[in-house]
Amino acid sequence: MALVPSGVSPLVKVGFKVLVETGAGTAAGFPDEQYVQKGAKIAASRDEILAADVLLQVRAAGANASRAADDVGRLRSGALVIATCDPLGEPKSAEPYAAAGVTLLALELLPRITRAQSMDILSSMATVAGYRAVLVAAEALPKMFPMMMTAAGTLAPARVFVVGAGVAGLQAIATAKRLGAVVSAYDVRAAVKEQCQSLGAKFVELQLDTGQTEDKGGYAQVMDEQFYEKQREMMTRVVAESDVVITTAAVPGKKAPILLTRPMVEGMAPGSVVMDLAAERGGNCELTRPGETVVHSGVTILGPANLASEVPYHASQMYSKNITTFLLHLVDKNKIKLDLDDEIVRDTLITHRGHVVNERVCELLGITPLADVPEEKPSSDEPAEADEPQGDIYDIKKDD
Repeated sequence: MALVPSGVSPLVKVGFKVLVETGAGTAAGFPDEQYVQKGAKIAASRDEILAADVLLQVRAAGANASRAADDVGRLRSGALVIATCDPLGEPKSAEPYAAAGVTLLALELLPRITRAQSMDILSSMATVAGYRAVLVAAEALPKMFPMMMTAAGTLAPARVFVVGAGVAGLQAIATAKRLGAVVSAYDVRAAVKEQCQSLGAKFVELQLDTGQTEDKGGYAQVMDEQFYEKQREMMTRVVAESDVVITTAAVPGKKAPILLTRPMVEGMAPGSVVMDLAAERGGNCELTRPGETVVHSGVTILGPANLASEVPYHASQMYSKNITTFLLHLVDKNKIKLDLDDEIVRDTLITHRGHVVNERVCELLGITPLADVPEEKPSSDEPAEADEPQGDIYDIKKDD
């Protein structure tokens, strides 16, 4: 759910009239009545929602291919849509929004800067996914995680190996450790060693050149196949000794790198579990099938497509906080202002005034980014204030 009841009040306070789709929050534990109590109105139809000036969604454009094609034709020209959009993985999905005159902002492109931390939906959803991944893997494993001293003898603890120590990986380490497992972790970034150790994991060090594994924005970069081949060779022994392997390596807009090959899986003991958090991007395991569970040589490979949705209450709570903070960041004196000099706005803005304007998306589409977004004429006969660029200012209407 894109907006929880507690997120309504801050929006109403600055002048928004909040409409909520009927039953939209029910599955996450937020009934319609709670929204009404906070000042929202329950929409009579989906068409009423799609006719709004600002639309907050969990998934739009390329991140919601099954519904976006139908929804975009029902959006009004000039509307703002804020959501996760997968613009780097599905760049062509932005074109219908541009053609419809819709301003589309993709939250997954938020820059990794201090000012944007409270809006970072990737970190929020990774936190939920890392936690849930361990619980699902523990349920699939035919062993208990903690060491136990019993009258029938001592039960050895499960051995969990987490590959990738980003937000999801660190949460997986913490959760597995709390359940009593012996945890090892690996990341190409040696700088995260102390973070892993502080959570109780043993850090596995591989002798690899990792100087180019991050871009300037802090996101993982695709490495060449020689790098991944050497990485797999050095991880084989650790994988074979593990009861559970949790992989989290993903590169924005790219197919996930293969870290676990078929022979590596076949080297694991029967009953072992692989939890592939990169399944939506093709998977880090060669045998992963997105959205499915595969059993190969006695090893269970889990490829969940959207783990965060399995913890809907807190996932919605975190996402709502992120998206409302982002929206309120755009508000200036009871108006929505798109300041293209603000890197938070500039980096997330995908389409505006009939054009695809994001440089990274334009590059993927093979088109030249506009040097300047073309200005629109004022919507009324009254002259605009000199210090307010036309087309970037949107009134927040309080009245019906």
